[in-house]
Amino acid sequence: MPLDPQCAAIIAAAAQAGSVPFGGPDHLTIRAGYEAGTAGFAYDPGPVTTRDTTLPGSAGALPVRVYSPPEAGAPLPALIFFHGGGWVVGSLASHDHLCRHLCVKAGVAVLAVDYRLAPEHPFPAAFEDCLAVTRAVRDAAAELGLDRRRLAVGGDSAGGQLAASVCLALRDAGEPLPIFQLLIYPVCDLLAENTSMKDNAKGYLLTVPAYHRMCDWYVESREQWGDWRLSPQRAQDHRGLPPALIQTAEFDPLRDEGKAYAETLQAAGVSVDYRCHAGMIHGFARMGGKVDAGRAALDEASTALRRALLA
Repeated sequence: MPLDPQCAAIIAAAAQAGSVPFGGPDHLTIRAGYEAGTAGFAYDPGPVTTRDTTLPGSAGALPVRVYSPPEAGAPLPALIFFHGGGWVVGSLASHDHLCRHLCVKAGVAVLAVDYRLAPEHPFPAAFEDCLAVTRAVRDAAAELGLDRRRLAVGGDSAGGQLAASVCLALRDAGEPLPIFQLLIYPVCDLLAENTSMKDNAKGYLLTVPAYHRMCDWYVESREQWGDWRLSPQRAQDHRGLPPALIQTAEFDPLRDEGKAYAETLQAAGVSVDYRCHAGMIHGFARMGGKVDAGRAALDEASTALRRALLA
């Protein structure tokens, strides 16, 4: 399918403005541009109740925003959500509308985690933060008004990688697992060499050089790129992991590694629903204010969450 016209318009606008997404001179400039761009993508998906709190991370308390459906009774099933942004950018604000959408449409609580970012906090800081918060939510579920038996983890892009690796870590530790994982165009294999990495390397906002630059900011040595805490595809065993929805985008450098991870999970006996969204670019699920298919993808994710958490 050709590039979606709404995605093409975003790419054209960026080119006309002379901006290079993820291509600023330093991580602070890229971070500021990412946050500023959120205004154009944000929308109001409906009423939710929010409260900001903190939960224990691996090196201290981390900000967490809790979204709850209005007038919902406790205990609530919940999605623990890790935002994307290449481990370098992103925040509670950048994914606020996305989390609201999932909360409204799925009818579950969503806990957005503001984990530490690179390069100030290199690998494995983000992974360890997300693992620690997941354990904290599970252990304090009653106090948070949540049902610890009905927890899911999820995220987009780097956040999807963090969610997948958290599931692997909990399984390996013999701890209770989330009952579902939502992986939206996830990073799955930093060592991947595939067709989408070549065909979509440039021209679709996220470029392969920019992606690898953020990987280098997060991971101090490329010798670590095969670590399963970065590349869940590289884990030795994928058996016993939670069911997953994996969403990818046709014009995304990361498309094929998401598909490969779906196939790996399926081969290990894990139930997986894999959906590649035609005409879309990386990040489209966060672009619902300008890309109709972004909202549709979140509706699809919400349906999967309802089935997993409210059945």
